[in-house]
Amino acid sequence: MAKKRAREADGAAEAPDKMVEDSDSSDEDDFDMVNVDFEWFNFDSEIDFHGTKSLLRQLFDVDATLFDISGLADLILSQPTIGSTVKVDGKETDAYAFLTALNLHEHREKQPIAELTRYIGEKAKTNEALAGIPDLLSSGKHVGLVLSERLINMPSEIAPPMYNMLIDEIEAAVEDKEPYEFSHYLIISKTYHEIESTLDIEERKRKKGKQDATMFYFHPEDEVLQKYATAYGSYDFTKINEAIADSKRAFQEMGVMPRGFMILIEASKFADAAKAISEYLSPPS
Repeated sequence: MAKKRAREADGAAEAPDKMVEDSDSSDEDDFDMVNVDFEWFNFDSEIDFHGTKSLLRQLFDVDATLFDISGLADLILSQPTIGSTVKVDGKETDAYAFLTALNLHEHREKQPIAELTRYIGEKAKTNEALAGIPDLLSSGKHVGLVLSERLINMPSEIAPPMYNMLIDEIEAAVEDKEPYEFSHYLIISKTYHEIESTLDIEERKRKKGKQDATMFYFHPEDEVLQKYATAYGSYDFTKINEAIADSKRAFQEMGVMPRGFMILIEASKFADAAKAISEYLSPPS
C-alpha cells in the first residue's frame, strides 16, 4: 500500500493509503460481492468538521452533550498533520473513521480540553483500576489523549494503518520541536455488555433471565492495547439509563448497555502496542 505522507506541508496526503474490503459468498443467489476502497487522508478543516463532530458524538455516546463537541472537533482539525481520516468516496466526503492525539497539557486552558480533562478525572475516580489517572493529569506531564472512532460497520482492519501513521507523524512532529513528546497515551474508547431488557418485564421474570455482564469491545484493538497498559478500565456514562439499553437492543430479549473505557499506556510502550495491533488485525496477504 502507498503510505500517507506524515508531514505534508499543506496538511494534505500525498498518496492516501488504500485498502480493499471484499465480501463474497459461495451462494451467489443470496449475496453479491462488495468491493470497497478505503482511503486515508489528513484532516481538512474545510471538509471534515461535521464528520469529525458526528464521530465524536458517537464516541462519547450519551455524555457527548456534556462537552463542547464542536470546539473539540475544531481543535482536532487545527492539527491536520497529526492523525488520519478514513473515507470511501474521496477526500470531499465525510470520514467513516478517524484517529488523532491531543496534548492535554498544551491545550489545558482551552474550554473543550478543560471540560474533557475534568470529566476524565471524575470518571477515573469511579474505578479503582484507574485511580492513578487523576494525579497524572494534574502532574504537568504531557499526556497524549488518543481519540478514535469509526462507523459501526467499518472493518477493524483499518485500525493498524491508522495507529502506524499516527506514530510516524508524532515522531516527525517531535523532530520539528512540536509539542507531541508525551509521557503517556490515554485512549478513550467504549465497551458494552448485554442486559436483560426492561420491556415485557413480567415475561422476563417468568423466564428468570439473568443479566449477562460479559464485556464486549466496540474496537477489537482495545483488547490488544490493554495488554500494554499501565491502567485500563470501564466507567458508567453520566446520562445512561436502562431506557438507553432498550433502544439499542441487539437481540429480542437483550439490550446493549454501553460504557466508557480508558487505556493508559506509557509512551515507551506505545509503538509496541501499535505493532501488536497490526499483527492481530491486519488482513491476510
